[in-house]
Amino acid sequence: MANDEHDKSEVHPEAPWWWGIGPVGAVLLIVAGIAGTLWVFVWSDAADDTTAGYQTSRAIAIGLVLLGAAVLERFRSRRRRATEPEERQDS
Repeated sequence: MANDEHDKSEVHPEAPWWWGIGPVGAVLLIVAGIAGTLWVFVWSDAADDTTAGYQTSRAIAIGLVLLGAAVLERFRSRRRRATEPEERQDS
């Protein structure tokens, strides 16, 4: 199996804080971002605080990107497993 993508076990000293949180962490990040956004714009007195809204929307966006990447990786691995027996038979 060729490893053309990054290895999960690689150590990345300059990795961002959200590196490797996985799909469950991505969902939790999305939920926390939505809760933060609701709090800022509905219940907080700082409804005009665009910085807080920006930060919570960033958390939602990062969570969505990580969740999408996890789903795509799962589909790729499923497709790769489905085509492996065919390639072995052709050899």
